[in-house]
Amino acid sequence: MLVMAGIVSGSVTAFFLFDVAEAIDLVRVQRDLGGGSPARLSLKPTMPAYVQYRQPPFTIEGHVVDMPDTDGFNARFKAFDYGVISVALTRSLSGTWDEWLDYGLACHENAALAQNAERFARALVARIHAAIARPRDEFLAEDYLVFAVTGTGDAATADALLEARGASIAQLLRGERSVLSAQERDEVLRHRISYFADDLVIPTWSSAFIRDTESGAVAALEIIEFANSQLLEFRYYDRLLDAEMERIYPQLQRTGWLYNWLARRYARAARQVHSLFIDVNELTDRTENALKIVGDVYAARVFGLVAARLGLIEWKGSVQEKLKTLDDIYRFAVEQTSMARGEFLEIIVVLILVLELVLLMTGGMRL
Repeated sequence: MLVMAGIVSGSVTAFFLFDVAEAIDLVRVQRDLGGGSPARLSLKPTMPAYVQYRQPPFTIEGHVVDMPDTDGFNARFKAFDYGVISVALTRSLSGTWDEWLDYGLACHENAALAQNAERFARALVARIHAAIARPRDEFLAEDYLVFAVTGTGDAATADALLEARGASIAQLLRGERSVLSAQERDEVLRHRISYFADDLVIPTWSSAFIRDTESGAVAALEIIEFANSQLLEFRYYDRLLDAEMERIYPQLQRTGWLYNWLARRYARAARQVHSLFIDVNELTDRTENALKIVGDVYAARVFGLVAARLGLIEWKGSVQEKLKTLDDIYRFAVEQTSMARGEFLEIIVVLILVLELVLLMTGGMRL
């Protein structure tokens, strides 16, 4: 078996993403901060630059906003126009594979990283508050660890690397101190992708391992970060739809003859459901179309694999199913509104006829 002496170069990146608002005006952010730049994907040199952001997120280095390093990690921020702030804490790392494993496991267990990242995100939000639309009172968060190896002590292929260090890589990605079973190791390692013989991306639901050149690793990190931002947004929409449907159902079940005849419960529910349906559809479309991957098969495959491991398809499906339910509720409410108002008008007509009959019988009305 091939034995690799150590890691020449690499890094650990801890992503912490926060849903902070409904939208962020990135042009205003750039103007207010006076630093930073629109994000650009750095793809493999042989690939066409067909991966484009519809609205490039805005990247801000920590020193631009006076954010100090924390525990040896450099801070970098990225603001997405759909209301997400990503805090990337990155630290260069070199040493033996055992040292890499020990430090990686310590990162999994380091609760201070998440606390510092949220503190940084709130400080940035305070700095760019004028560019934020409808800020959240509570931040929904998502975190993800990425271990990137950009150089080893030899020119081993990805297959040789997995043969020699697959068990350690799987253990690192699971964040476990104990050695994994062969079954679990194989389960982790089978979800992987390579373009050249010596590059490798292995994502899981909470962390990923990358072995590539520096530019290739940066591109993979960018895709992983974007996929996590989508996951965060779909989680938010899913929770929002749950809360709204719980609030609307009692209105539809409210009783009272006058309330029913006037169709107030259905009319109000229809307005609320229709407004929410339009808002969430617009926001999900903007989130889903934020990154266009056309022609770059490898980038599309990396994104598809990461999205599958994150469960992004399931979250998206859940949101779409609840939007369908909302659409059904809207149609029901509109139908019930029409029926209730029709009944109310029929009763008014009957009352008018009865009144005319009474007046006629009492002599108060002549033919």
